[in-house]
Amino acid sequence: MERLPTHPGERPHESDASPGPARTATATATATATVDARGIVTGWSEGARQLLGYLPSEILGQPAARLLAAGAGVGTGAAALRDAAGQERWSGTVALRHRDGRRLRQELLAHRRTKDGPGTEWLVVSAVSAAPQGQAPAPAPGGKTPGGTAPGAPAAGGEAYGGGPPGGGQLGEWVFRQAPCVLAVFDADLRLVRANAGMEQALSLTEDQMRGLRLPEIAPHPVSDEAEAKMRRVLEGAGPQHLRPGAGPAGTGAEHGWSTSLVPLKDPAGRVRAVCLAAHPRRQEHLARQRMLLLSEASARIGTTADSGRTAQELAGIAVPRLADFAAVDLLDAPRHGGEPSPAAPAGPLSMTRAAVRSVLEDRPAPAAGGKTLYPALSPVARCLAQGHGALYDATDPGLVRWARQDPGAARLLGSGTHSVMVVPMRAHGATLGVALFGRSRRPEPFEADDLWLAEELTAKAAVSIHTARRDSREHTSTMTLQRSLLPQTLPDQGALDIATRYLPAGTRAGVGGDWFDVIPLSGARVALVVGDVVGHGIRASATMGRLRTAVRTLADVDLPPDELLTHLDDLVLHLSADEAGTDGAAESAGGIGTTCLYAVYDPVSRRCAFARAGHPPPAAVTPDGAVRFLDVPAGPPLGLGGLPFETFETDLPEGSLLALYTDGLLAARDHDIDEALDKMFAALARPARTLDTVCDRVLTAMLTHRPDDDIALLVARTRALHADRVAAWDLAFDPAIVARARRHATDQLTAWGLDDAAFITELTVSELVTNAIRYGRPPIQLRLIHEESTLTCEVFDSSSTAPHMRRARTFDEGGRGLLLVGQLARRWGTRHALTGKTVWAEQSLSPG
Repeated sequence: MERLPTHPGERPHESDASPGPARTATATATATATVDARGIVTGWSEGARQLLGYLPSEILGQPAARLLAAGAGVGTGAAALRDAAGQERWSGTVALRHRDGRRLRQELLAHRRTKDGPGTEWLVVSAVSAAPQGQAPAPAPGGKTPGGTAPGAPAAGGEAYGGGPPGGGQLGEWVFRQAPCVLAVFDADLRLVRANAGMEQALSLTEDQMRGLRLPEIAPHPVSDEAEAKMRRVLEGAGPQHLRPGAGPAGTGAEHGWSTSLVPLKDPAGRVRAVCLAAHPRRQEHLARQRMLLLSEASARIGTTADSGRTAQELAGIAVPRLADFAAVDLLDAPRHGGEPSPAAPAGPLSMTRAAVRSVLEDRPAPAAGGKTLYPALSPVARCLAQGHGALYDATDPGLVRWARQDPGAARLLGSGTHSVMVVPMRAHGATLGVALFGRSRRPEPFEADDLWLAEELTAKAAVSIHTARRDSREHTSTMTLQRSLLPQTLPDQGALDIATRYLPAGTRAGVGGDWFDVIPLSGARVALVVGDVVGHGIRASATMGRLRTAVRTLADVDLPPDELLTHLDDLVLHLSADEAGTDGAAESAGGIGTTCLYAVYDPVSRRCAFARAGHPPPAAVTPDGAVRFLDVPAGPPLGLGGLPFETFETDLPEGSLLALYTDGLLAARDHDIDEALDKMFAALARPARTLDTVCDRVLTAMLTHRPDDDIALLVARTRALHADRVAAWDLAFDPAIVARARRHATDQLTAWGLDDAAFITELTVSELVTNAIRYGRPPIQLRLIHEESTLTCEVFDSSSTAPHMRRARTFDEGGRGLLLVGQLARRWGTRHALTGKTVWAEQSLSPG
C-alpha cells in the first residue's frame, strides 16, 4: 500500500494521530487517492486527509465504497461507478461521507492508469479549498469561488454579461473566454485558476472541474510533467518558456501537433504572480508537412514496375487511408492525345477499365479491379476528363446527386456514407489516360483545396509512370517485331552443317538489345556462321544490328576471309558512328561502336573451319568423343575502335564435331560466377543428344534460372563432310586445246554421278570458265566439280588475281557473251580470291530424282 506524495501547498502531518485543533490553510491542496481494480483504496494523500478527515492507516486497504455517502439519485457512488465503467477518464460530482459523518458533495476527476505490476488502477483527484480543517470545502456564499469570483464571471471591475455597455473588464473576459486557442492560468502553486473555452474543449473538462488542480492531475502525461517543470521556471524568473514542437496540453491529441508557450503574468510591481499557458494547434503546418511526406513517399512507392495495373494499385494504396477512405483508378482503353481540354462533356457515355480500387470499408463500391465502368455523359467523371482538371464535390452537390440517380455504382458510393468526393484526371505528356476517384466517409472533415492539390500531384506521378510503361511496352513490342524481322526467319538450305538457334530477349526494363546470329551459304559448299552483339537496347540497337547484319552478308558474298571481313566491318562502324555523332552528338554508342562479332567459315570438303572475332567470347567445340574446349581464336578489339588488326584462326573439325557460338548474355548470370557458368555450359554441350534443339535447350536450362538481364543469341552447329566421291578435280594444261578435254572430264563425272540431265549446262559452263582462265589468267589451272545434294558447283582456279566482269557485248563483237550466258544458265556465280590466284565458280540447281 502506498502513501501518495505531498504536493506543493500541502503540509504533511507528523503522525496518524487524530487531528489537533483546526487551523486555517493558506493555500489550496489536492486530495489524491488511488483505487485498484477491486475497488480497494491503495493510496491516500495529505490532501485527502484534509478533505475527508481519514488517516491513511484508517482507509488504506478498505473498500472505496466506504467513502461514498448513502442515498439514491444523481451523485451517488453507484451512479459514479456505472458512468466510469469502460472509460479511461471520468469526472463528476459525488456525495462523499466525511469521517465525522457529514455528507460532502465533491467534484472528482478520475484517471485510469496502468500500475507498475499487472492490471490497472484509478487515480482520483479533487481540489481542496482553503478552509479550516474539518470543514467542508465549498464555494463561498452566492456560488463564488474562494477567490471571490463566480465561475465564468468577469473579474473585479467587470460587468455582467447581459448588463449595459461593455466595459474593459467585460471585453477582456470575452477575449479570454472566446480566444481561438487554448488558454489557461496557473497560480503561484501551479494550480489552475482560469481556463477558456478552448482549454475546456481540448480536455473535455469544464473550468470548474479543473480549478485548483495541477496540470499533471488534470491530464497525467509526460507532456504535462514537462509543462509544469517549465511553468516552475517561469515562476522563478526564467522568462517565457516553450514546449518542444508538437507537444501540447496532454489529452488534446497529437495528430495535428501544437505550438505551446508558457508566459509569466506580473503585477504592477513586476513580480510574477501566475503563469499563462497558450497553445495553438499546428494543424496547417502539420498537414502541409504530412502532404510533403506523402509526396516524398509516393516518389518511391508509385511506378516501381512497368505494369500499368500495378502502378494504379500503388496510387490507390498510398491514398488510402492517409488521404481518403476510398480510391478508385479507371483507365481509358485508348488514351486521348493532343488538343486542349474541352469545357463540354462528351456526347455519350464514357467506358473505362477499373485498374485499382481500395477502401477502408469492407464493402467496396463495384466494380472490382479489372471490371468495366460506364460513366454517364454529364457525370462529374466525364466532365472532369473533358475539362482536364480535378474538382471537389460534397454529397449535396447537384452533379453528384444526378450522377447517383443515373449510376448504381455512384449510388452505392454515396450510400456507404461518403460525404466528400474528389475527381482527378490522369494526364501525362499531353495524353489523357483515365481518372482517379477519391472519397471520404469515416473521416469527418471534407476534402479541401490542398487535398485536391495533393491528389493531383499523386495522380500525376502515377500518370507519368503509366504513360511511360505503355510507351515502353509499345517500344518493346516494336523493337521485338523489328528484331525478329531482322533475324533469320528460316535457316537456309545447305549441306555443310546441321544448325539450331535460339534468341532470348532481355527480361529487364532495358528492353530488347542488338544480339543477332546468321547463317550464310558460300561458294564451294562452304557456310559462314555469324554471331554479334550491338551495345545498348531498344529500337536504335535493333536498327544498328540490322545494318551490321546486312553489311556482313554483303561482305560474305564477296567471299572475304574472316579477318578481312571484320576489318571492313570495323571501317563501316567508324563511318556510321561519325555520321550519327554529327547529327545527334551521341558518339558513345552511335553506329554500333563497341559491337562484338564472331565470324566463322566452314568448308565441308577440307573439313577446316576459319574463325575471327572482334571482342566476342570465343566459340566452344565438342569433338565426336565428347571432349569440350574453347577454340583459341585471337581476341580482336570490338568494332569501331579502328587501327587494330584482326587475325584468322583455322582448325580441323572432324565430321560430327559440335560448335557453339553465343553472346555474352549467356554467361552473365546473376547467381553464379564465370567459372561456374563455363562448367555448366561445357557439361550441357558434352551430353549426347539426338537433336541440336535439345542441346540448345539443355544449355539454356543449365545456365539460366530466371529471365536474362541481357539478350542471348545461341547458335549450335554439327559438322558434316563432303567425301571424295562427291568431289572431282583435274589439273589442266595452260593450252586452249584443253577445253575439249575439260568438257569430257565433266560429262564423264556427271555420268558417274547419274546427272546426265545436267550435262548440257555443265559443258557450256566448263567451256566458258576454262576458256576465260586460259585467255586472261595464268597457270596453273584446275577444274573442280562438287556435287552437294541438289546443287552442282563448277569451279575453275588460276593463279591470276584479275577478276572477270560481265559486260554486254555489242552487235558485231566476237566475244563478251560467255559470262552473260553463264549468268543466265547458273543459279549464281562469282569469284573467290585466295592469297595467290582466284577461283571463278558457278552453281546450278539439279532436278530432283
